Amino acid sequence: MSALVEILRPGFILRDALVGSVLVGVVCPLVGVYFVLRRMIFLGVALPQLSAAGIAFAFVAYRLVVGPHEHGNVSERSLAIVGAFAFTLGGILVLAAMERRGRETVEARIGVTYAVAAALTILFLAADPHGDAQMVNLLKGDILATTSASLGVLAAVLGAVVVVLFAFRKEFLLVSFDRDLAVVFRKRVAVWDLLLYLAIGVTISLGVMTAGPLVTFGFLVVPPLTARLLTRRMISFSLAAASIGGLTAFVGFYCAYRFDLPLGPAEVAVASVVLAVVTTVTMIGRWRTSARSAS
Repeated sequence: MSALVEILRPGFILRDALVGSVLVGVVCPLVGVYFVLRRMIFLGVALPQLSAAGIAFAFVAYRLVVGPHEHGNVSERSLAIVGAFAFTLGGILVLAAMERRGRETVEARIGVTYAVAAALTILFLAADPHGDAQMVNLLKGDILATTSASLGVLAAVLGAVVVVLFAFRKEFLLVSFDRDLAVVFRKRVAVWDLLLYLAIGVTISLGVMTAGPLVTFGFLVVPPLTARLLTRRMISFSLAAASIGGLTAFVGFYCAYRFDLPLGPAEVAVASVVLAVVTTVTMIGRWRTSARSAS
């Protein structure tokens, strides 16, 4: 209990990291809802890995331009954000184009994307003399080093993403559920797809920068899957996913702080435990309902 009280104190030394964790935990599930609707769950694995590859590429390309021992005038965080967003958005657009023209299954395309992104990440980091240290930072995330300034940027950008997702919720749902019907209603499907992809790209890029690929993937997928078991309406689905993500991020942070655990894996583990419990309870409820109907 003392650890919980300490975390909730206004002067808590890791308060920025806590708030950053909760922000990622709230917004990533809102984006992940559309992965579930489009039945592209594994896209949540490939895109964070693409984002990591973009970060690695940005560092390598910058050092090739300014020299291996020069720092230049660009901050590492700015480089990472640009690289992550460029690779994430580029990957989404390529996958969208392949979906319209290709014959391969969705799983095959996403699997190839993940494999290529993982290979590129390793190759880019191997080309950097400081690659090993950067790989550790990429895999673990750097959320504990979150500053007030970076938290402000994170809150502002993710807040804008939330506004876009709710302001154009009907259009996003229509193009996600039934593209043919959207065309009948004279909706500009390509425009709404692009806007949704931009929101996804920004969210994943900042998520990877803040918490790492593992946590980003966990929050993109696990809370929406949990919320899907508990809700029937779309607005309830989105709100439940965001609430579960934010709550599990907070509980995961508490567990990591209380028991001296790695932060990212602790948050994903808590979210997974919640999913397992909800799944079990739901299955038991359905079994009892079926038993009563049979009798």
